[in-house]
Amino acid sequence: MTSPAAPLTYDQAGVNYDLIDPLKITAQRAAAATASHLAGHGFSEVKASRGESAYVVDVGPFYIASIVECLGTKTLVADEMAKLTGKSFFAGIAQDTIAMAVNDLITVGATPLVVQAYWAAGGSDWFGDAQRAQALVAGWKAACDTCQVAWGGGETPALAGIVEDGRIDLAASCTGLINPKERLSVGDKLGAGDAIVLLASSGIHANGLSLARKLAERLPQGYLTEIEPGLSYGEALLAPTALYSPVTEALWKAGIAPHYCANITGHGWRKLLRHPSQLTYRIHTVPPKTAVLDFIQQQAGQDDREAYSTLNMGAGFAIFVKADDAERTAQVARDCGIAAWVAGTVEAGEKQLLIEPLNIRFSEDDLALR
Repeated sequence: MTSPAAPLTYDQAGVNYDLIDPLKITAQRAAAATASHLAGHGFSEVKASRGESAYVVDVGPFYIASIVECLGTKTLVADEMAKLTGKSFFAGIAQDTIAMAVNDLITVGATPLVVQAYWAAGGSDWFGDAQRAQALVAGWKAACDTCQVAWGGGETPALAGIVEDGRIDLAASCTGLINPKERLSVGDKLGAGDAIVLLASSGIHANGLSLARKLAERLPQGYLTEIEPGLSYGEALLAPTALYSPVTEALWKAGIAPHYCANITGHGWRKLLRHPSQLTYRIHTVPPKTAVLDFIQQQAGQDDREAYSTLNMGAGFAIFVKADDAERTAQVARDCGIAAWVAGTVEAGEKQLLIEPLNIRFSEDDLALR
């Protein structure tokens, strides 16, 4: 199969971070002005968590962390594949949704405690499809069991006129505890000499689906295009997102305290530049790309810089630890069933990410949003 003549970028798929990020920054500034309200309840925020993947509040004996995340457009792929195959993929979609929240929450050192569901359908009929609805419930519970969190409840509105008929918008919130307080990981310990351990992704996860769906329109067989023997493009896209909380919990039990963590989602590997410190992140080992990500890059005609700036490209989570803990960190992840690599080092100097095997450099200007 030959690559398309014209490269396909994330902007062309309808997602332009240059337009989205300024609003996020404005919202963050407005939100920061509300932190003083916590004092009236006897609490305070952990200011360093502002702009991180989860927000942290100091309640005295421990910290509380919280996050809300939307799944995005991966449900559209599941809907199309159901039409083509007659199968329901919503158990995996449920895991994707929880992973979006949990994998963010754990970056600050939190143990996930409670998950809440938000399932907004285009009409009540969506919930009448028993196979699909029961798969969503079963998958949601299974992901909660994997993460050892309680499913507290949720909301199931029918939003005709807001959500398209026959579709559903999925989101999850998650609350966790940082206890003892020494588990807090907001980058205050991050520094030169630390090692970068990358954990394997299970596929595209839940970011970059707008690009992936646009690409399907170019393929003669669409989602049924075979990307490797016995695996279609649609099935590969719907591989559930890896859940990384078992790894972070196992690290703490092993006596390893990460100095910083990054969930590699939107903005791709640029997320490694998330912390505001002026440091250089030098990558010497690049994890192998999953088949679906390699296929997307080739068929979309993307060079490495474009691909690594928007997709996870085989690495779904980054853990920054002291060098002496690096190999043990990777082994703990492997023991949890997640492939891992000691992939790089943190150095003093200009804020930049150097992916040396691919000759890619990302600077601070490439990631305006923390």
